[in-house]
Amino acid sequence: MTSVDKPTTTPTSTPPADAKAVTEAALFEAFGGVRGMVETVLPGLLFVTIFTINKDLHTSAIAALAVSLLLVVVRLVRRDTMKHAFSGVFGVAFGVVFAMMTGNAKDFYLPGMLYTLGLALAYIVTTVCGVPLIGLILGPVFKENLSWRTRNPGRKKAYAKASWAWGLILLAKCAILFPLYWWANTSQLGWILIALKIPPFLLAVWLTWVFLAKAPAPIDVFAEMEAEEAAEKARKAAAREEAGA
Repeated sequence: MTSVDKPTTTPTSTPPADAKAVTEAALFEAFGGVRGMVETVLPGLLFVTIFTINKDLHTSAIAALAVSLLLVVVRLVRRDTMKHAFSGVFGVAFGVVFAMMTGNAKDFYLPGMLYTLGLALAYIVTTVCGVPLIGLILGPVFKENLSWRTRNPGRKKAYAKASWAWGLILLAKCAILFPLYWWANTSQLGWILIALKIPPFLLAVWLTWVFLAKAPAPIDVFAEMEAEEAAEKARKAAAREEAGA
């Protein structure tokens, strides 16, 4: 049984006084903060702005893809983490491919909408199965890995609540967007989609912070493993000294 899963009577964890600060820092890292939100919104905003003005699918799509690539280049130059910028590029690239293949500008938004629906279902299904997705996402960030599943039931409950919140918020967003995909024109759908990018996301992040800030502190399994390795080295060193004596 590994340090990640085995029960312990004195878990290594973050002091309660630091729980809120640790939670804020972890959420900021996991979800990209303000810069991550800008990188998520900017390509779609550029696409719908240009398309609203000139109704040119190719120009709008190329501009959106170009700004996504530019954001990646900026991160490469600054040697920043790439996961948020790359996810944005792939999302925009799929949207461009769909729209170009069908000739329907609304299809630029379809891959992102399908991804949102799939993510909503993933949050709900994993929570029902007892392995809430938000815990899988944030566990490594908090240095607790999967220890919350067996050793920290209060934290598992908080992850379940947060995953339900994410799933239901994203489903509500899909319930608005998919009818508009059929009924609204490209510009209307695009502007409403842009308007719904940040507020639901911020609500879900805020609820996650509320649930986790009240939960037991994470168990730092990395610190535990380091402590075990240090203790094992000390035991071996003591054994060698006794053998030498």
